[in-house]
Amino acid sequence: MLIKNISVLYGSDLKYLSSVDVRVSGQYFKQIRKSLRVASKEECYDCEGFLMIPGFVNAHTHIGDSLAKDLGLELDAEQRIHPISGLKHRILSTSKPSHLVDFMRNACVSMIRKGITTFIDFREGGIDGINLIQKAIRHVPIRPVILGRLEYYQDKRSVKQNVPLPKSKRIELQQLLRKCDGLGISGSNENSDSVLRYYSKFKKIKAIHSAETNQSCKTSKKLTNRTETHRCLLLRPNFLVHMTHASRRDLQLAAKNKISIVVCPRANASLAEGIPDVSLMIKAGCNVTIGTDNVMFNSPDMFRELDYLWKVSMGMKKSRIDPKTILKMATVNAGKLLRNKKLGMIQENTLADCIIIDKRTIDLAPMHNPYASIVHRASENAIKAVIIGGKIAHGTI
Repeated sequence: MLIKNISVLYGSDLKYLSSVDVRVSGQYFKQIRKSLRVASKEECYDCEGFLMIPGFVNAHTHIGDSLAKDLGLELDAEQRIHPISGLKHRILSTSKPSHLVDFMRNACVSMIRKGITTFIDFREGGIDGINLIQKAIRHVPIRPVILGRLEYYQDKRSVKQNVPLPKSKRIELQQLLRKCDGLGISGSNENSDSVLRYYSKFKKIKAIHSAETNQSCKTSKKLTNRTETHRCLLLRPNFLVHMTHASRRDLQLAAKNKISIVVCPRANASLAEGIPDVSLMIKAGCNVTIGTDNVMFNSPDMFRELDYLWKVSMGMKKSRIDPKTILKMATVNAGKLLRNKKLGMIQENTLADCIIIDKRTIDLAPMHNPYASIVHRASENAIKAVIIGGKIAHGTI
């Protein structure tokens, strides 16, 4: 496939190239430069007036609760999403598997239409939960990263007494990890030091919720006399999710240990739990990415997430943030989080995952600053096509 005369946000710095040709071969970008010649029998598209940007990576989702949209709005965070006693747990445990699959599939289709080419999902329900999401994404051309979880949560007494993971659960964990990309742990307050250290031994991706709520932070201090984030580091995670109430010291520890952070600002706001301080995270040297979190209370729309984060962050800190910095959180930084140099950017030999934006749409024209336009003006309506792995997954060129 040869795409001619298109604008591109190129490379790890999202450099704006006003008009180039892009050759896609198989799943990868092969050549990006001016005046490429059409090869014999090669599909060729003239895309003057369009902009190619990297496909969005939704770095944190829970699509399993897609069938529970907007239930429990009157409840606080613990009442809605606690892994043992929360409304979400009760809904997931009593819903028909076929219903869960149908609505998870709908969430994946919705994400593609909004330019999300990869998503990282915390999949509850053990091996059965992994089987359900794999069934849901069958024949849906999105790139999933599935982080499974044992349905095993310790009470406060077990955490205090540092009870280890039972032998039966160790066997189940081995089976689980053969079916998914890694572990997505609920939090440190439901796991003893011993359990977190045991999980840390595995080489697959490891991630954990940290400092999402004031209550979880207080519980950790009361239970262990340590911050939630400090205990989460026992997992040796690739990334921490939320960090909404993380201290400056917590952020410095994450940066020192090269642990990425996924922020979910709209989800945090919808739960009335505050806004993550991305300026402080960046200042501490953290690699920051962005996710949409639970479909139960937030739509999987990265355009809306970028817009909200950019404006609320500037409003809170009363200082400017470069919109390119925000856009990198949904693209380049996510590739770093997954330690995948072929994901999250457009350059030669990277995965051909991209969004083709019509610069002439009524909301974008005239486009003077492509980064600002994408972050706070673009929407699903501006998408001409979405390409995943070198194939058109949505729209037309």
